[in-house]
Amino acid sequence: MKKLSPRTRVVTGAVLVAALGAGTFGAMSASASSPAAAPAAAVKADTADRNLQQTTHLTVAAATRAAQATLDAAKKENQRISVAVVDRNGNTIVSLRGDGAGPQSPESAVKKAYTAVSWNAPTSELVKRLEQAPNLKDIPGTLFLGGGAPVQVKGAPVAGIGVAGAPSGDLDEKFARAGVAALGR
Repeated sequence: MKKLSPRTRVVTGAVLVAALGAGTFGAMSASASSPAAAPAAAVKADTADRNLQQTTHLTVAAATRAAQATLDAAKKENQRISVAVVDRNGNTIVSLRGDGAGPQSPESAVKKAYTAVSWNAPTSELVKRLEQAPNLKDIPGTLFLGGGAPVQVKGAPVAGIGVAGAPSGDLDEKFARAGVAALGR
């Protein structure tokens, strides 16, 4: 039998220890059946508590309705677009790629929606701000091109709709506004 080098023995031993540890952890996790302990102190959830804040969110149904209205508005003008609806935190709720939309359009739509909700302003307005603050475009996840519109409740942003794929940012934003308008019906 061939004698193993010290390096090979160390590597082999480390692999065995890792495999045994993973198996033991998995078995313990799978057999754990006791319920989680209750929190030490419960937070009193009432509107008088200044440590809590209520927020408004779009439902998936509302976001889907807005996205479909956006696609329908673009289709009336023979435009092939993608649309994304993100929540207040920039998480994608709905993303639809219209028939024939370009491969770059879904990602651009999400970034435009994120940008609009982040600054609570249409992205066409934000493009103008780049003249005074060109570093804004360096913020990760943003895209400063026309085509994003915020969804507001009492002036506060609750979602963003982004559109990409039309020949201009003005058209993209027109379609995004159609999605926002569909939420008001």
